[in-house]
Amino acid sequence: MSPFSVQVTILFTSLLFSSSIAQLNPTFYDTTCANVSSIVRGVVQQAAQNDERIGAKLIRLHFHDCFVDGCDGSILLDDADGIASEKNAAPNAGSAAGFDVVDDIKTALENVCPGVVSCADILAISSQILVSMAGGPTWEVQLGRRDSKSANQAGANTSIPSPFESLSKITAKFTAVGLDSTDLVALSGAHTFGRAQCRVFSHRLYNFSSTGNPDPSLDTTYLGTLRQTCPDGGNGNAITNLDPSTPNGFDNNYFTNLQNNQGLLQTDQELFSTTGADTVDIVNRFANSQSEFFDNFAKSMIKMGNISPLTGNNGEIRLDCKRVN
Repeated sequence: MSPFSVQVTILFTSLLFSSSIAQLNPTFYDTTCANVSSIVRGVVQQAAQNDERIGAKLIRLHFHDCFVDGCDGSILLDDADGIASEKNAAPNAGSAAGFDVVDDIKTALENVCPGVVSCADILAISSQILVSMAGGPTWEVQLGRRDSKSANQAGANTSIPSPFESLSKITAKFTAVGLDSTDLVALSGAHTFGRAQCRVFSHRLYNFSSTGNPDPSLDTTYLGTLRQTCPDGGNGNAITNLDPSTPNGFDNNYFTNLQNNQGLLQTDQELFSTTGADTVDIVNRFANSQSEFFDNFAKSMIKMGNISPLTGNNGEIRLDCKRVN
């Protein structure tokens, strides 16, 4: 490819990204559903009383949605004629959750503003509210996304970062959607709350990379604790806290955990333990300053939320998040 072609490609990509940002704005529903945020807040506050993990569940849905053909609510669609649900893709099957709360939010919104607020925007709004409720930052959510009329199960299997991948592969998946190393580290910081199943990290505890030994980057005391929760050959669906220090609070302890070799997932610890990686300095910065982490997390959430949204006349406003109209 010639230098001119490269410049044109970069320009075209940046224009696409810029136009998507321009079409989304925080006042999108001001005249059509002015109480959208308070309605969402009421539902998620109720949900949080019954499920302390709901914040982590919904932000994960938003993340997994945006990485597959953009933030278009496609992850919410059930199997139907011509639709192979992303819920059944490997990164989501048996672990993606919170769909019932999304349905509750949608019902509440339809009662007040029928046919107005998209399911894709519900994920963006609820993520911000729940992070803030857990003690994390707040940010101005960009709105105006529309919902897809299809799903991409194959794309979900290949585009969503996996907890078994190397840092270079994870970085490539972020780069593919316009996110950089700072975004990678900041968004990984969402693992400051929530849980993970033994099946996604037990390979680190017993036979890492077919060595017959545990992952050497794992603190030995923490290893012992994790082995009690996840015995070799035990229940792969058993869960443990992503952040052992403050499991339900949104703070920067995730990063000090990494400095102490107490990252739960391989992809967490690799951010700090990969020699020469540019992520190491970012982890150190966020560990030293919660405000710097919060500022960057907010920016990265807005940036992620702007990945290839459907706007204008593209897509639709689903009346039921589980199915196309």
